[in-house]
Amino acid sequence: MKKPLVLFLVGPTASGKSSVAEELARQIGAEIISADSMQVYRGMDILSAKPTLCQRKAVPHYLVDILDPTEQYSAAVFREKALKALEEITGRGKIPLVVGGTGLYIKSLTRGLFIDKGKDEQLRKALEKEAKHRGIEHLYERLKEVDPEAAGKIHPNDLRRVVRALEAYEVNSMTITELKGNMEGLDEKYDFKIFAIDRVRGELYERIELRVDKMFEAGLLEEIKNLLKVPLSHTAKQAIGINQISAYLNKECSQDEAKELIKRDTRRFAKRQLTWFRAEKDIIWIKAESIDTDEAIASKILSLLVL
Repeated sequence: MKKPLVLFLVGPTASGKSSVAEELARQIGAEIISADSMQVYRGMDILSAKPTLCQRKAVPHYLVDILDPTEQYSAAVFREKALKALEEITGRGKIPLVVGGTGLYIKSLTRGLFIDKGKDEQLRKALEKEAKHRGIEHLYERLKEVDPEAAGKIHPNDLRRVVRALEAYEVNSMTITELKGNMEGLDEKYDFKIFAIDRVRGELYERIELRVDKMFEAGLLEEIKNLLKVPLSHTAKQAIGINQISAYLNKECSQDEAKELIKRDTRRFAKRQLTWFRAEKDIIWIKAESIDTDEAIASKILSLLVL
């Protein structure tokens, strides 16, 4: 049986993902799932370059305007909500188009996510001490009881892995086998293709500077003033513009200086995004020339698809 198709359009900020995605969605009847860590927040419209209500009426969008800026967001929450959206969209015979520049979110969806609460050094030392006094066999037998599948893959004398598996169970209240089960990738249920918009670095930086200028013209300062009236979550605080405008409001710099800092930090962010996506082997890069319209870039993507 043929698997449903899922498309991804990724790339750095200001590369033109959103407008190209809307054009592509219109041409193939797709529905968009936002893989943006900031577009989920209500009241963060200008700051996140969120699609307008008009655009969202023309093409259905998911995971936009679903949280207050006081709430946390994460790759795990994104994955959970995105998987539900995928089922809903494909269940109606439509093509999901996942759009965004948050690399970790994309990876969490395509490859799964290993959700581990972390290490417990005291517990680890206690387990190692127990192995020293009672023998590693004692720990291995315990592992066989709580996670026989993991025990079957670990040599009985491999102290490090036996201890790690028991530590994972105690810390997470889940076996390491169950944790790894969360890493199921999309290819189990879907066929997917990942496209990225590739622009010359200098042109990308020019687009970033123009976008920031337009954000200020659209009322970015007032939007951030309103956002700062509530205790922002750790995630929301990461939005580029919050710290820079806060510095201006606290008279630590001028408005022009704040604007330049936003431009600089956005360029740096775009560079990190490019580094992340360049390292991903599954991505198909679509060259976007400065003269290319959204329709032209969408056509380049369509020419590589068999729908």
